[in-house]
Amino acid sequence: MAERPYILLSVATSIDGYIDDSSGGPLALSNAADFDRVDEVRAGCDAVLVGASTIRADDPRLLVRSPARRAERVRRGLGETPLKVTLTGHADLDPQARFFAWGEVEKIVYATGACAGRARKSLSEVATVVDAGDPLDLTGVLADLAARGVGRLMVEGGTAIHTLFLSSGFVDEIHLVVAPFFVGDPAAPRFVGAGAFPYGPANRMRLAEARPMGDVVLLRYLPPESGDHERSDG
Repeated sequence: MAERPYILLSVATSIDGYIDDSSGGPLALSNAADFDRVDEVRAGCDAVLVGASTIRADDPRLLVRSPARRAERVRRGLGETPLKVTLTGHADLDPQARFFAWGEVEKIVYATGACAGRARKSLSEVATVVDAGDPLDLTGVLADLAARGVGRLMVEGGTAIHTLFLSSGFVDEIHLVVAPFFVGDPAAPRFVGAGAFPYGPANRMRLAEARPMGDVVLLRYLPPESGDHERSDG
């Protein structure tokens, strides 16, 4: 088993790099063709991870939607949908959120040491709560996921999570979908926040694929040392 899973980071943004606006309602950044693509990618992963802020703001289900893909996973001896994973430093998550309530699959909450006890009290009936250290030990989290059999992890946001994984250098592939409009709202969340990223101008990522899908485009990037093939997950 690998020391950490293969990590695929998935995000949709406006042309100017926003993943939402500040209206309070959902912002349509994708289209039906891309939703189906994301479903296909998700069906090929062992776990999907989002931040606690995404659970609170978007109440995502994070399930494989296609019956055929769910059936194929079962045929392969897997659950119908990947494990669901989140990180929290506050434990202010609703156990009735769809992240927990939807899908017959294990949900794992990695909570920083300061709030792990509170998370166990409020979420132990709907999720496995793991102490993730204080401060958060991302290397330990990924090693724990690998030990649980997660060979391929899909990271779906939001801003703080994208920033954490990218600044740590723990991303093997980026699926960046660009929508054909601008948000232009400084109060809105962006793809990433401030950070020291290993993929700067002197260490450019490599474009492995550019795929138009209606009015959006998928850009698939690999770290500069990666090949076009996916590395083995053990």
